[in-house]
Amino acid sequence: MEVITSPISTTQVDYLAERVFQECIRILGGLRRLALYGKLTWLPSLAEAAYILVLKEELFKTVREIARELGITEQTVRRILRADEEEVRRFIEGEVERVDEHKAGGIAKLAYRRVKKERGLFIREEEMEVLGVDWALRVLVRLRGADFPLSKEDLKKRLEGIRVKGKPIDEIAERMSFPIKSPAEVLRQIEEATR
Repeated sequence: MEVITSPISTTQVDYLAERVFQECIRILGGLRRLALYGKLTWLPSLAEAAYILVLKEELFKTVREIARELGITEQTVRRILRADEEEVRRFIEGEVERVDEHKAGGIAKLAYRRVKKERGLFIREEEMEVLGVDWALRVLVRLRGADFPLSKEDLKKRLEGIRVKGKPIDEIAERMSFPIKSPAEVLRQIEEATR
């Protein structure tokens, strides 16, 4: 029996929602413009709308599931999903001054469409595994928040338990040069050490 899994992982949902949120800010003229006009209070509504849209479009979640997951009302989810992009156009052109959940949903819809269009190829974890590059995603996730340059001990500690092409990270680290200055350099050296 085949088990049907979600189209993308939780990590990918977070990443995509962040991208949509950032695009929302760009659509509104950037963070500086929001700060200059005292509109930073819009950010929570935009972040919420970005998540709602990604959960609906990418994971096909119901209104009830989205509301439960985000700890908001079903009515809020419905308002955001029903938002009109034409309202966003009017807001951007200055015809409407205030953004509420409804407008935030329209902005998020516009941003989501732009992000989907620009991101091109989006590879799921299962596909990455088939291609033999899933290790790179796991390494990058574990390196998030690391202070560079990274010593051999720090690298081993952060990547403990990861295997790349069947080899444990401890073995791979012995063939790498330290300190390592960036996440990109970590990936490059791991690739070279496993050839």
